[in-house]
Amino acid sequence: MQKVYKLSKARFDELSAELEHMKTVRKKEVADQIEEARSFGDLSENSEYDEAMNEQGRLYSRIAEVENILANCEIIEGGTRYVVLDLDDNTEEEYHLVGSQEADPYQQRISDESPLGKALQGAKAGDVVSVNAPGGEIKYKVLKVN
Repeated sequence: MQKVYKLSKARFDELSAELEHMKTVRKKEVADQIEEARSFGDLSENSEYDEAMNEQGRLYSRIAEVENILANCEIIEGGTRYVVLDLDDNTEEEYHLVGSQEADPYQQRISDESPLGKALQGAKAGDVVSVNAPGGEIKYKVLKVN
């Protein structure tokens, strides 16, 4: 079964623009690098040619990755915000539950595929959820959902 990527409209647009740029501008730039490196002579000892070919491989790999994401995505609106109380240390935290392509733990944006994201999905205010973490089980009380 093909994985479905959950994306906001903004992230979908960013990836679409990145794909267009890679297919037009970057492909041409890499092709020019390869052509220039070929002009240096013997390809068996030509590090510029090897690097240009490696860059082409990375580019084609990223193009395939982005095409796969865009072909198998579901546009979601905004995501859900959870305010939780960590029952171990009595601290309140807010998390924004988003798709895996938009997760950024430093911005409190957690993936719906993460252990905490999975535990929070469908939780309502007042629920207590448990998360298995490397340091042991952590329990959170859901204070607010919006």
